[in-house]
Amino acid sequence: MTQQILVAGAGIAGLNAAMALASPERHVVVLDRDPPPPDTSPEEAFYDWERKGATQLRHSHVFLGRLVKLIRAKHPRLWTELLAAGAREFTFADGLSPHLKPKYKYQPGDEDMSMLFSRRTTLELIMRRYAQSLPGVTFVPNAGIRGLTLERRDNQLVVTGLRVEVEGREQVMSADIVVDATGRTTQFPDWLAAEGVTMPEAPSSAGILYFSRHYRLRDGMDEPPRDGTPAGGDLDYIKYGLFPADNRHFSVTLACPELENELRTAIVRPEVFEAACAMMPGAARWTDPARCEPVSKVFAMGNLKNSWRDLMPGGKPAALNFFPIGDAAIRTNPLYGRGCSSGAIQAHILADVLSEVSDPAERMREHAKRVETEIRPFFDMMAKQDAQAIKRAENQLKPGYKPRLKARLAKSFLEDAIGPATRDDVRVLRAVMRPFHMLEHPTAWTKRASIMGRILRYWAMPKIFKKALYMPALGPKRPEGMKRLGLNAA
Repeated sequence: MTQQILVAGAGIAGLNAAMALASPERHVVVLDRDPPPPDTSPEEAFYDWERKGATQLRHSHVFLGRLVKLIRAKHPRLWTELLAAGAREFTFADGLSPHLKPKYKYQPGDEDMSMLFSRRTTLELIMRRYAQSLPGVTFVPNAGIRGLTLERRDNQLVVTGLRVEVEGREQVMSADIVVDATGRTTQFPDWLAAEGVTMPEAPSSAGILYFSRHYRLRDGMDEPPRDGTPAGGDLDYIKYGLFPADNRHFSVTLACPELENELRTAIVRPEVFEAACAMMPGAARWTDPARCEPVSKVFAMGNLKNSWRDLMPGGKPAALNFFPIGDAAIRTNPLYGRGCSSGAIQAHILADVLSEVSDPAERMREHAKRVETEIRPFFDMMAKQDAQAIKRAENQLKPGYKPRLKARLAKSFLEDAIGPATRDDVRVLRAVMRPFHMLEHPTAWTKRASIMGRILRYWAMPKIFKKALYMPALGPKRPEGMKRLGLNAA
């Protein structure tokens, strides 16, 4: 008997669900609130594809090694089609500075630390076309989800389908499994709460607002060389990140703390955004008008939170046959670039669980357990880092603030030990980068005596002997930076 699966949402998580669940034994229907994608090139899609259901569509994205590894292993044709569309593989070796390149020797597993350079519009366009070609997968565009259909069995709520409005007509679509991939604005928890079922969450603020702008290299111009100049950095009052993409495009994201009221209001203006880029060497060489031209407005995004929904409150499934994935289940600060990889991991865990486990309640437990194992350590680490960043931003505004000994030691370990070690020792860099790509537990490298021994040697080394290994200045400190932007530093 063919298993009927409804996937609500056609963003990154929904597309990964369609790809992972595709099978001749299943009928997977993907419900997309937006019109179908244009039958056009990635370049035209970037400008013309309207996706009201994907609020982050035109923000910067980084696609980490965990996602690349998954695509290459399970969807090799998709990988080929992405490269043909202009997306690029950026390997671990590609990212090495001129200082480290002569020291590099390939080790098995290095290929797993490749990133995919692509605009999200390009990735989604090619993924959508690939998913539509898979057996048993159907897309329904312009589909508005109006609610769940439910019943109770043995005092347990069971999801049996969705109420869907298509072209002005509401209908009931029955399903054996319902996947919520509608993102951070999901309405499903509210619909379940109306039935007396809650999925507890304890959201915490990411503490920042996010601003992105896209650029295109001018004819005859190349990207700046990978010479060790940081492609991202944190000045506490402002953060920046460079995101190379497909077809001679790249984007810059600037983030500022929520409490920087004047800065966050001003930075959405193109002239202020460009001035901020120009005062940070790592961004300035990319956004130099002689090298590139802006091709978008400044996109802003707020209400950034970390949130983990408990699908098994009290150890009991909230609702059988219902699986939220992506931002509908787990929200994280997009600055870390792990949202897309997390959604893909959840989707493929779900496919494995549905294939291996038949009992509905056991499916829920097994899915929750595997997601907890795979993603929770990264979630907790990111939430902790956000809390620390919020505290640093608050301290920036305290006249005469002096950090305590513990904070000074942590700063020294980062700047005088980890930093120089990763810029001089390929083994250390490899060990630190694997968790960055979600290939290992985020603290795995701290538990390896050989790696920690190498890092501690750099910490003990007098600064004069590692002078060349320090990160160059990322940009001006807050008073000078605010002055350059014409803003009040008080």
